[in-house]
Amino acid sequence: MTDPKSVPSRIVIATRESRLALWQAEHVKARLEALYPTCSVELLGMTTRGDQILDRPLAKVGGKGLFVKELETALLDRRADIAVHSMKDVPMQLADEFALVCISEREVPLDAFVSNRYDSLDDMPPGAVVGTSSLRREAQLHAQYPMLAVTSLRGNLDTRLRKLDEGQYDAIILAAAGLKRLGLGDRIRAELPAEVSLPAAGQGALGIEALASRPEVAAWMAPLNDPTTAACVAAERAVSRALAGSCEVPLGAYAVARDEGLWLRGFVARPDGTRFAHSERSGPVDGAEALGQALAEELRAQGADQILAELG
Repeated sequence: MTDPKSVPSRIVIATRESRLALWQAEHVKARLEALYPTCSVELLGMTTRGDQILDRPLAKVGGKGLFVKELETALLDRRADIAVHSMKDVPMQLADEFALVCISEREVPLDAFVSNRYDSLDDMPPGAVVGTSSLRREAQLHAQYPMLAVTSLRGNLDTRLRKLDEGQYDAIILAAAGLKRLGLGDRIRAELPAEVSLPAAGQGALGIEALASRPEVAAWMAPLNDPTTAACVAAERAVSRALAGSCEVPLGAYAVARDEGLWLRGFVARPDGTRFAHSERSGPVDGAEALGQALAEELRAQGADQILAELG
């Protein structure tokens, strides 16, 4: 029987106000309400700098940390108990005051090809325009489809789809998870296999952040944690962290559970796709962090540090 003292009476969730972020927060809210029927669960909607700066590539204005800073301030001010994030938007290094207390079961982690004109990247003619917000995707597109024109695409998911529908792009590449979560799976012409577009660390997974000084919040969130997803994401983030990965670096890392262990793949590349360091490695689930660090060392041996220094 649950100890009544351990059951929260009120939980406030800090969230960005984009449609996808609100879906994610509502999803966590519903799960918490099912877990704790007597608890009042509320959303605190916020606009972050990452949502406000739409005229420049994210890599040029401070990276993905711009999507979490205001939410973290709400945690520090005790206006919120938790913040819900897409794990691919969470910086690889959190300040000591904060902790990731839960990573929930993953949605499809792959990238999606979205187009009103073509069925796949292979169908696109030379010079066709592909929009993406990600240097990771850009590098892989340049390497495998050098005849295509790859251009920057910013804005929330609905804005990106609108720009496609207005004809500004022949196709765009988005995370499949976001489209599926918003009931827009029918916009996906093709899911890109990891061999074509290796996902970002944490892609498709939701994470819950709280103050490290509040172990009671971590205990409340524990039932929402998915151990397999958490291990995969830990391995992926370890690769990125070891190589100082952020959205300013074309870096992919993707782990899957296989044969009672983890199979991890990763790469670092120049944005123009002219040079790649890539490797893969398997290891035990309980050694996820070490697996990611070992893969990062293999990438270094292939010249990752030189590639990163050039991006410097």
